[in-house]
Amino acid sequence: MNGARRVPTIMILKIAFRNIFRQKRRTILTALAMIVGFTLLSLTIGLSDGAYGGVIEMFTRNRTGHIQVHREGYLDKPSLYKTIDNPSVVGSAIQNTPGVEAWTQRVYGAGLGSVGEKSTGVQIIGVDVAQEIQATRFDNKVIKGDILAEIASHEAVIGKGLARILSAEVGSEIVIFSQGADGSLANDVYKIVGIVESGDDITDRTGCYLHIEDAQELFVLEGRAHEIVVIVSNINRVDKVTSEIEANLSDSTLDVAPWQVIAKSFYRAMKTDQQGDAISRWVIMLIVAIGVLNTVLMSVLERTREYGVLKAVGTKPGQIFWLVICEVVIIALVSICVGALLGVLANYLLSIYGITYPEEITFGGMKLKTLYAEVNVRSLYIPAITVMLSAAVVSLYPAIKAARIMPAKAMRTH
Repeated sequence: MNGARRVPTIMILKIAFRNIFRQKRRTILTALAMIVGFTLLSLTIGLSDGAYGGVIEMFTRNRTGHIQVHREGYLDKPSLYKTIDNPSVVGSAIQNTPGVEAWTQRVYGAGLGSVGEKSTGVQIIGVDVAQEIQATRFDNKVIKGDILAEIASHEAVIGKGLARILSAEVGSEIVIFSQGADGSLANDVYKIVGIVESGDDITDRTGCYLHIEDAQELFVLEGRAHEIVVIVSNINRVDKVTSEIEANLSDSTLDVAPWQVIAKSFYRAMKTDQQGDAISRWVIMLIVAIGVLNTVLMSVLERTREYGVLKAVGTKPGQIFWLVICEVVIIALVSICVGALLGVLANYLLSIYGITYPEEITFGGMKLKTLYAEVNVRSLYIPAITVMLSAAVVSLYPAIKAARIMPAKAMRTH
């Protein structure tokens, strides 16, 4: 009994294979629709993931880090007085957390910066130079001059935009006026040793970097910091590492937040843009489906007489139905294999050479000149599922139409 049941299925597959190779032109047209759709969808996903991955990496490395630790309430309302009292101890505990690559501490303050007769508001950022280089590659941002010395030396590095506003050059002196944490007037003179470009215009127009010890002295914050920035080895594990840091610190006075919380507006903008990409994927899917439907339906109409003969010799409607479905599925499987090779090749080449824009574009405050693709599993399984489902779904109507053909009428068809 089991052997008898298998015969029809084997015969259906044999006939399906025969029909595929018999009608080569139609098969090629159907396969091309699927291959082009797969490749376009794979390329769209690869470019999208590569772009977002690059922007996120640039944004987190240059500005926020992957995780930040602050005094409770600092993120909602930053204040000079909301400090982490023992940043070195907290940092050591963070460094021992699995998945943490590096950490650095910072001091923040606002003030008035003057060079010669020009003055403007500045954001003072005190950094631990050695830690900052390891965590955020701070030295790579210097476009003119040198990085800050690792020992506090009353030096300053300012943003490119701030240098333009103040007409400052390397070697100029910047006078900073602010207020200390004890209520005293904070003012001092620092030698500008370098100019940086972070990729963020706002930061570059206001940023004035000091050695953390110089900043602590200016604001009377000895041994204290406002922020600890954490870099993780795998950005996809940020949430898990955040939870582990919270557990290791066990301090209710400290807030531990991932970059998605720290940069809410940037994260929302990115998610909104990704929804736009999803629409383009649906459009590609629709194009593939229409192409497959057109060729399969034409195939059924051309073979009306053939299906009539099959029914006349005793073939059941269900077997004709599955015959049409099998033909499409076989073509889809072959097309997915070819499309996967083309998709991987295209994404690989674009991950190396990228697409260079004629002019820089800005996303979330970050400047992008070249868009790189990413070779990942998503760029393969999503197109594969899309092509297979769309092919199977659109072949249902032609398959039903073929199964319902009347033998007597079909035999008279020429």
